[in-house]
Amino acid sequence: MTDITEEQLQRPDPVSFWEAFSYWLKLGFISFGGPAGQINMMHQELVEKRRWISERRFLHALNYTMVLPGPEAQQLATYIGWLMHGIWGGIIAGVLFVLPSLFILVTLAWLYLTFGSHPIAEGILYGIKPAVTAIIVFAAYRIGSKALNNNLLRIMAVLAFIAVYHFEIMFPYVVLAAGIIGYIGSRYAPNKFTAGSHHSDAKNSYGPAIIDDDTPPPGHTKFKWSRLILFAGVGLSIWTAAMLVLFLNYGWEGTLTQMSWFFTKAALVTFGGAYAVLPYVHQGGVEQYAWLTSAQMIDGLALGETTPGPLIMIVAFVGFVGGWSKEIFGTDMHLVAGIAGASIATLFTFLPSFLFILIGGPAVEATRHDIKFTAPLTGITAAVVGVIINLAVYFTDHVLWPQGLGGDFEWFSALLGILALAALFRFKIGIIPVIAACASAGLGYSLIF
Repeated sequence: MTDITEEQLQRPDPVSFWEAFSYWLKLGFISFGGPAGQINMMHQELVEKRRWISERRFLHALNYTMVLPGPEAQQLATYIGWLMHGIWGGIIAGVLFVLPSLFILVTLAWLYLTFGSHPIAEGILYGIKPAVTAIIVFAAYRIGSKALNNNLLRIMAVLAFIAVYHFEIMFPYVVLAAGIIGYIGSRYAPNKFTAGSHHSDAKNSYGPAIIDDDTPPPGHTKFKWSRLILFAGVGLSIWTAAMLVLFLNYGWEGTLTQMSWFFTKAALVTFGGAYAVLPYVHQGGVEQYAWLTSAQMIDGLALGETTPGPLIMIVAFVGFVGGWSKEIFGTDMHLVAGIAGASIATLFTFLPSFLFILIGGPAVEATRHDIKFTAPLTGITAAVVGVIINLAVYFTDHVLWPQGLGGDFEWFSALLGILALAALFRFKIGIIPVIAACASAGLGYSLIF
């Protein structure tokens, strides 16, 4: 049990909307470290230090967001913001979690497309690519170690890998099949499909919180059918209006229209967090629509790993490069086209995330998890592990044999990848230091050789 000081025995004063606004804005600029790091950062600040929300309420919210499609850290921020200050609190928390990284990634994408062929930029990216590959392997291990707690789920992960790697089955079909298996499993083997958690049960006490274990749910969190229908209607109206504007201006085959439809689907099938969206975005952005190349996809992931905000913001990079490369506004407006593509990708990726919280939050506050609800999502998470491993294999091929398997082997990239894996697995070094070290090594090697 954590020691409690006399000051901690007192419940903190209520937090104003603008005080919360200030915190969410700050978080948007400092939320490095991927989903795990961002969740840990919010736990330390909101549960341990500020005591805005209790440990158990925090974990209850997290357990909901971790089984949703989309970025769980951003959804967790939205949930806590909504719990504290209603609909506008949730919207502000979610938007500010994303907005700074959008501006930063748009700037980096412009620099990348404008100066990416410069020797210094090429050297830095040369070193970052094997680090990113190692990070994906580490992500598969981290998710798998938590989610694959029995042999049935491990078999599902292997089958998902084979389905995508060998049979080239599209990611949404793999997700659908895994969900069906999970639902059937909830009826016949429910103990095999029990959802895990990022954290153990709450054992520490940090003193009374503003939203404590026994705090009555605020009025805005109570479930009402009228409120559910209203939020669903507003969200659907925003989506329909945006789609209609794009369709009327650019037609169904227009690049921006296709982006809006593609990233809507991506937002709805990406169970398992940011790394789960990458295989689907790669299949669509690189292979189906040719908005960017495989090399650019890897570079975009490298840039995404080095910026604050959710890693799923890689979609903004894909949208920017797609708008730029397709010259959707003509040959003289590359930057405007890129900004439009990034904005469309971000809007349609994150709109469902807000709806999941504003619509589903009241039910989560009123009920506990039901195995019939969690089992399909547990099965999907298992499949996601296999899909991420497939992505790691794909990136490894392209990093170590950039000219194809018949070309030269990049021994220095292999060495950097091994060192990055050792740093992540053995020495528990953070993602940002690993990327910085590999970038420096890559730059030094390219300038010398």
